[in-house]
Parts: sequence; C-alpha cells; structure tokens
Amino acid sequence: MARIDQTPFEAEITGLTHDGRGVARRENGKAVFVAGALPGERVMASQTGRNRNFDEARTVEVLVAAPERVEPRCAHFGVCSGCAMQHYAEDQQILAKQNVLLENLSRIGHVTPETVLPPLTDASWGYRRKGRFSVRRVDKKDKTLVGFREVDPRFVADVSFCHTVIPEIGDKVAALATLVDGLQARKDIPQIEFIAGDPQPDFSGIALTVRHLSPLSDADKAALVAFGQRHAFAIFLQPGGVDSVHPLWPEQVDLAFSLSEWNLEFKFRPLDFIQVNAGLNGKMIRSALDLLDAQPDERVLDLFCGLGNFTLPLARTVREVVGVEGEAGLVLRARENAVHNNLPNAQFHAADLGKDLSGHTWMREGFDKLLLDPPRSGADFVLTQLPLKQFKRIVYVSCHPASLARDAGYLVNERGWKLKAAGVMDMFPHTAHVESIAMFEPGRG
Repeated sequence: MARIDQTPFEAEITGLTHDGRGVARRENGKAVFVAGALPGERVMASQTGRNRNFDEARTVEVLVAAPERVEPRCAHFGVCSGCAMQHYAEDQQILAKQNVLLENLSRIGHVTPETVLPPLTDASWGYRRKGRFSVRRVDKKDKTLVGFREVDPRFVADVSFCHTVIPEIGDKVAALATLVDGLQARKDIPQIEFIAGDPQPDFSGIALTVRHLSPLSDADKAALVAFGQRHAFAIFLQPGGVDSVHPLWPEQVDLAFSLSEWNLEFKFRPLDFIQVNAGLNGKMIRSALDLLDAQPDERVLDLFCGLGNFTLPLARTVREVVGVEGEAGLVLRARENAVHNNLPNAQFHAADLGKDLSGHTWMREGFDKLLLDPPRSGADFVLTQLPLKQFKRIVYVSCHPASLARDAGYLVNERGWKLKAAGVMDMFPHTAHVESIAMFEPGRG
C-alpha cells in the first residue's frame, strides 16, 4: 500500500460522525473523518488513515472556529482516547448524541418516535466511578504509565490525572504510576480496574483490582497494602481470570452503593458491572419507571437485569418483578440484594438470552410490562422469542443506538408496535458514547 500523504489540506466540516469526528469531503468527493473538528468549521487537516469508503485525518489548525468550540479542560485531550468531545460545548454534545439516535432510528430501523424525550444529563466532570486503567512500563521514558489508551491504542496515554474520573481516583493517577513503577513486578501488571461505592467509616468505598501476570513478592504486596491504607482504598489482586480476584487488603470489605429514592442498597464485587455515572443512573431509573408506568397489581419482566439496577426499584412498586441475566454471579448477588433489601417479590433467574428460552419456567408465566437493558449487541434474538402480545408496554434502555434502531424496526415494522417516545441520556459526558431509552406500546386496530 502506498504511503499516506500527510501534507496538510484545507477541509470544510459539514457534519459529525457517530464517534465525534468532523465530516468533510476531499476534492475527489471521498468522505474524510477529521478528529478534533466540529460542524461549520474550516480546518487544516493531516491524513492519518485510508479506508475504502472514507479517509481519516486529524485537525492541525482551526482556521474558522465554530461558535460551539470550547477550550478542552484536559491537557491530554486529543492524545488520550478517554474523551472525544471536550472541545464541544456541553449543551451541543448532548444534542449531537440526540441526532445520532434519531438518525439511527430513521436510517437503520425506519422508525420515528412520536415524542423525543428531553435529554437526561447530570454532572459532566468527575462522574466516572468504574473503569480500567491500562498500565505499561516504558523503558525509553524510564517510567511506568497508568491511564487510558491513546487514540492510537498501541500506546498508554502519559497522564497524571483524569477530569472525568471521580476525583478520589482521577487525582491519583500519578500516584498510581509511581506505586507501580516501584514494584518488582512492574512489567507484569497490564491493568488496574477501579470501582467506587458509597464511602464508609475509615473506607473511601473505592476498590482497586490489580491484574498481575506473575506472582507478587511480599515486598510488592506490602507496597500495595501501604498504598491502600494511605488512601483508604481496598486492594484486590487478579492473578488469572475473573474468578481469581481476591482481597489483599483489607481481608474483608463490603462494597455497596445506595439508591436513596427507593431506599435501596446494592452490594457488589470489584469487577461487577455497575452503571458508570451514579448521578445519571438515578435519573435513568426514574425515567425508565415513569415510562413503564407499572401498576401495583402488575407483574414485570426485566431482561439483562445485572445486579437488579432496575429490578429492585420496580419491586418497590409492583406485585412481582422477575429479573433475568446471563451471568450467574450477578444473578446470585441480585438475589442476595433482594434479601438484603427485604424484597421477596423480586425473583432472579440465570439464562443465556441469546439462546432458546422455551424451556425456562419464567417464560411460561404471564407478564404485564417488559423492561430490558441489553449489551451493545442488542436484544433482537430474545425479542423474537417472547410472546409480545402479553405486554402492555416495553421500555428499552440502550447503550448502542444502532442496536436499538434495529430492534425498534423489528418491533414496529414486523410486530406492529408503536415507538411512542425515545431520548438520550448523557451517561458518559465528553465521550461519543450514546445511551438512550425508548418506550413502545402495542399498535391499535
């Protein structure tokens, strides 16, 4: 393949891609996606990649700036891949995400919501309570890097802090790098995961899980314990797969977060899935429950339920709710959380929702409403298996608008449902990630 000509060229930006890059056209009409450029701008760009249908480039200089352009808060913006839209005014970021959702619904699903819901937003900085830092010892720099991957994923961004991570962790990225650099096993630690629950007496509520590819020496363990004690972090070790995770210090710790509106406390383990943005999560649950409008005498099915993030709040208001999840460990903890919160009307079952479900007893029991929060791949298979006629309403929470659009097209165009409402939720401000919610009702006639 011929080498890419990186000579800067002038580009008029006419749109925005789903991942936050500006859209322009080359002289030959070929689309080019320009990182760091916004709609309405004229920029000098340098090509970085070539594909069959489009080229890739980065902004070298902004010749005419859009009024929505702002100064990125983070000095590492444009190098670190953790954020893609810090240069875009926050009120415009969420509108761009709304446009992505509506465009996907129209283009992929051939559907239009009767109502576009107002976007849900919360704090836009210091919100990320769960994540994974990559770790790499770089001998040429004589230092260990801890952070998110660079835009070029072969490299770890050389950062000392992160504005989007909760401050208790985001302000200690440099300290983490110093800690790992002082370990004998510093070349055998590829990642550190963090997760935060509610603070407790003498404990920040934060757990770090250190992945290590070789056994740790007593000296390394002592250094990790000292770091945990100094910052009131729980330290877990992961020498192998997920099942190998175990506490280093303290020997016993309870991680938990609360949903005060429903008087609930969720206990979890350090690698469990919890929603990244605690403030937005509460608003999302309230929105989902309002859209579902479940009544006290109704029975609700909650698919892809995880720890019971929606299931247990629903259990406060309905006769019975059944949560189904593919990961057995999450189902076990969901059951424990139902007992912990004294909710005997919440049942949980483990099932692979991508396979035949006809043999499961819960499938043969009647339901009034359906709530689902699938992974990025969506819920197309399970929707084809459900007896949809039993449901009076469906609420679909989505982390990938293309999957939602595909599934909405199936419900509306093949099964006769109506897309009554849809909207976006800013779970990950300053990134291009689009979280959305949709409500469906049976078609009439």
